[in-house]
Amino acid sequence: MIYAERIRLRAIERTDLPNFVEFFNDPEVRENLALYLPMSLASEENWFEHNLNRQPEEQQLAIEVREADGWKLIGSCGFLNLNWRDRSAEVGISIGNKTYWNHGYGSETMRLLLRHGFNTLNLNRIFLQVYETHERAIHVYEKVGFVHEGRQRQARYREGQYIDVLLMSVLKSEWLDHNI
Repeated sequence: MIYAERIRLRAIERTDLPNFVEFFNDPEVRENLALYLPMSLASEENWFEHNLNRQPEEQQLAIEVREADGWKLIGSCGFLNLNWRDRSAEVGISIGNKTYWNHGYGSETMRLLLRHGFNTLNLNRIFLQVYETHERAIHVYEKVGFVHEGRQRQARYREGQYIDVLLMSVLKSEWLDHNI
């Protein structure tokens, strides 16, 4: 497990899948993700099997928060598209339990992922893609040190309109300066 002050990241278990189906079938949660269709438990089980076959560094992780009676699953995160030669990876995060939105868990999770990516995986560059309409996430990413790199114009079609996808990244040297 990977720990921060209020959260921990752990391997996703099969027993977590009904929670993820519930999260990702909520249109408000799905609004800012690449997902756009309702999800079945069967399709999530298929994703789970695929996740287990990824290299360990690319397996998605569960995000849990510390509660008085233990730990509660609130979302998932992880690295993908790892390029070991260039020491870079894409990062993704989703807080699926809306009760935990706007309480700093996204920032804490992203800081933990950056620490893990730079200190454990020895990455040099971590990047992400975010919809221009997802202002809450953009604020989080800027707060933890990501900088804007570019824009893919009208790259996604959502709810009857085209939206831009922003490209953001943070380099290890910038992260070290930001976290001293």
